[in-house]
Amino acid sequence: MISSGQDSAPPHRPAVSSLSAPFSVRSQRQADRVAAAVTGADGLARCPWAAGNPINMAYHDTEWGVPVHGEAALFERISLEAFQSGLSWLTILTKRPAFRAAFAGFDPERVAGFHDADVERLMADAGIVRNRAKILAARTNARAVLGLRDHGGLDALVWGYAQPDAPAPRTAADVPTRTPASQALAAELKARGFAFVGPTTAWALMEAVGLVDAHLAGCHRRGCSAGPTDGVQRADRQAATPTASATAAANASTSSGVVSQEHIQRTSPVASFQT
Repeated sequence: MISSGQDSAPPHRPAVSSLSAPFSVRSQRQADRVAAAVTGADGLARCPWAAGNPINMAYHDTEWGVPVHGEAALFERISLEAFQSGLSWLTILTKRPAFRAAFAGFDPERVAGFHDADVERLMADAGIVRNRAKILAARTNARAVLGLRDHGGLDALVWGYAQPDAPAPRTAADVPTRTPASQALAAELKARGFAFVGPTTAWALMEAVGLVDAHLAGCHRRGCSAGPTDGVQRADRQAATPTASATAAANASTSSGVVSQEHIQRTSPVASFQT
């Protein structure tokens, strides 16, 4: 059941480790069977999910893991992670311009004011993911964002779960799909009235906005994540300076349609997306 959204003291934030069992219990033999960082034609090593598609590569090289701050920027990412549930992230990246247009640039005040007619408009918009529960959750979450303004704000809440000392994963098998930290973040968001923010979605958010550095140890982007005030990405859509290959990739054909390994992991049908 969705929380009422009325203000209440947030749950106690337990001491949470950034990563769970996969780092400590996976055998060396099992880890060796899973891809480590992949070196591309440009000589740069990347997380394997970014190697097969130019859109994924550009996102990996310029956005994924770069610290994101600001109410609208974080609201956008929470919304898109929720829409991605059950789908590939490539689908969301391809539709992101349409999402931004349909949801008023993810301005929480405007989305919070959406009426039922707006919901029907969005349900008729082929440019986005037309899922009524997710659209309603975006409106619910916008209202929850506004409710946080007198209580520290969304930025402070999310960044309270930063995990700057997470160990570097060596292979994709070392990257979990949820952690104690993501479970705690999801619980607090729910207590504040958010919907579609289960621990798997919260973990994906943490990776994407730089709360934790999930780039593999051999990836050239390892280290792009930072603390709450370092390397900050404050504008809604600003990113790190793209590499030449990433710029070329962003302009390249997207016909290959490769679904990333990283997003296959976190879009398993058995993953918990509690509403």
